[in-house]
Amino acid sequence: MPPVARTLRELSLKYPLIPQRRILLVDEEAGDREHYAYQLRERGLSVRACSSYDEGERWLERESYDLVIVDQGGAAFEGKVIAVRSILKDRMVPVLVTTRHHYMPAYIEAMQLGAADYLEKPIPVHALLWRIDTHLPPRWLTKQAN
Repeated sequence: MPPVARTLRELSLKYPLIPQRRILLVDEEAGDREHYAYQLRERGLSVRACSSYDEGERWLERESYDLVIVDQGGAAFEGKVIAVRSILKDRMVPVLVTTRHHYMPAYIEAMQLGAADYLEKPIPVHALLWRIDTHLPPRWLTKQAN
């Protein structure tokens, strides 16, 4: 009996017709960005990791994503520009806002804008994956399946 693939990444490499879910990750904190991007890629997700909100904005204009993860930034909610642009581009694409310092006005604003979730760092990988699975529609409901 052949060995069983342990991750979605192994399956997607073995069966390239299975489309990878595309995630835009925008986080100015290099350690967090690299950690989450690595963990998500290891699980078969295609991740565009951006180190600034400007870079994230440019990629959001160029490409479509299945989910957006954006760091809130500071109390001024610098990540709001990414959340707003993503929601205006496609309301069906979930936006997860992350933060290292929970700030209630930014939380309220993010949720009122239409963010799907608001997560406080450090986020255990299993919790982040659970949130992604919760908010991403099944593949057969997405445009990529056509």
